[in-house]
Amino acid sequence: MEQTLQQLQSLLVTAGGKLLLALAVFIIGRILIKSILTSAGKLDIMKKMDPTVRSFMQSFIRILLYVILLVSIVSILGVPMTSVVALMASAGVAVAMALQGSLSNLAGGIMLMIFRPFNVGEFISASGAAGTVSQITLFYTVLITPDGRKITIPNGTLMNANVENFSSEKVRRVDLKFTCDRHEDFNRVQEIISGVLAGNEKILKDPAPFVSLSGATNEALEFDVRPYCLGPDYWDVYYGTTRAVSDALAQAGISTPKTRFVQEK
Repeated sequence: MEQTLQQLQSLLVTAGGKLLLALAVFIIGRILIKSILTSAGKLDIMKKMDPTVRSFMQSFIRILLYVILLVSIVSILGVPMTSVVALMASAGVAVAMALQGSLSNLAGGIMLMIFRPFNVGEFISASGAAGTVSQITLFYTVLITPDGRKITIPNGTLMNANVENFSSEKVRRVDLKFTCDRHEDFNRVQEIISGVLAGNEKILKDPAPFVSLSGATNEALEFDVRPYCLGPDYWDVYYGTTRAVSDALAQAGISTPKTRFVQEK
């Protein structure tokens, strides 16, 4: 009996020592991983790297380091690696089924790196969300909306969705519409609008802005106005042109469409 107790005590001491060592390795490992990731982010090669690739690589390195840490802890606990490999192989199918969505997101992240439909810092619209790309990880892409909301979209969803990239091209076209009363001289209205566009320094001369009568009803004339500008100037041109054209038409005495009210009998 005494011999059995001694063996049990020895076993508990050994197991306890392994658990304490594994816990210590886990804590120290996490600290080292954070330190390595911080140091890696300060390397010149990382700084020179494209922001999109840098974000993806940082995510990949983080996961790789944690996998190494997990394998080290399992080894310290005395679990034979052959048994671990055999267990992982036998459970591979089940894990693949359970992580089907995650694997799809991982594949999507890799495809995003290959085809590059967008980069970090660009404004996109996809899967019912719109915002500036803040981060692209192995599994998710993070968007920051203009009103400061953070949206996380699975990469698998992005790869199967229509992605509208508003920042990929240097020049953008601003589409505007203006109306006036049906009896106004449309040539005069067109000249007034063209004059406003010519006076805006942010509107490009090449391609030339487009102004034309596009429709008419019994009450109104409708004009399509399409100036071109550099991407960063889009909203300045959009709101500035809307206000400037409205003010110019009003100062020139151009009447707005008159709405006819039908009195019910």
